[in-house]
Amino acid sequence: MTASLIGLDWGTTSFRAWRMGADGQVLDRVNQGPGILAAAKLPGGFQAALTAAIGPWLHPSVPIIASGMITSRNGWVETPYQPLPLGVEALAQTLVDEDFDGHRIWFVSGAISDRDGPSPDVMRGEETEIIGHIAASGVSEGRFILPGTHNKWAQVQDGKLTAFRTVMTGEVFQLLSEHSILGRLIQQGAPSPAAFLRGLQAGAADGPLLGRIFSARSLALMDRLAATEVADYLSGLLIGDEVAHSVTEDAQRTVTIIGRGDLAERYLMALQTKGIEATIAAPGMAQRGLWTIAKHAGII
Repeated sequence: MTASLIGLDWGTTSFRAWRMGADGQVLDRVNQGPGILAAAKLPGGFQAALTAAIGPWLHPSVPIIASGMITSRNGWVETPYQPLPLGVEALAQTLVDEDFDGHRIWFVSGAISDRDGPSPDVMRGEETEIIGHIAASGVSEGRFILPGTHNKWAQVQDGKLTAFRTVMTGEVFQLLSEHSILGRLIQQGAPSPAAFLRGLQAGAADGPLLGRIFSARSLALMDRLAATEVADYLSGLLIGDEVAHSVTEDAQRTVTIIGRGDLAERYLMALQTKGIEATIAAPGMAQRGLWTIAKHAGII
């Protein structure tokens, strides 16, 4: 079947691509490839990395659209951040295009909140996944969590992104696990849901977070937490604190998780433990978002 569009979700350490037909159905996909940090170091850079990943798909008549950190300062083309509220029409109107070897590639802009305020926040890639969920579900209102290295809590109203906040839980967990004194106690083992739940309870407790984090060490030293449980306990503690401070009593009590794998399941458990209705979105929201933006832009 003839392709109409190639979509790229190209992050710091990840690469996904979809070859799509006339109505957006996926004809072929690539789920692995160099993220932008690795691709930038390759001979020929991003163009060579893209050709190596999806070379047989490339044809001058098939446009390419990309979102994620590939549009950042460290990426192929830096696109401007767009202010809130931000919907599909604004994203479609602000695409930045580039030619390479006879092919046309379009880059999606990121989003910015509170640009001139004391705490500006930014995202790249998550806005496309949110647009994909809106298109796929038909739901134009809601609260979302997009877990990853830098989690995004987002609010959507009238089909537009109206607010979001970044929480660096994933990166802090990695730093503590690999570069702090806590890491010396961690041993690999089977996942421990009980240790994770115990961590969630500690994360929801009162007191400074940095003080509560130390309990991952003190409990292990007192033989009240096995070495194979430390990582799950720490993960639960950090996620529990994040959820406790991100979903308050007066906030919307239904949350959609856009993510996949174990991390999405952990946030589902954390939210449900607090009595918050939560669901995990169907996979493929980035692909659906890229198709939707391209359609509104008249690329296809």
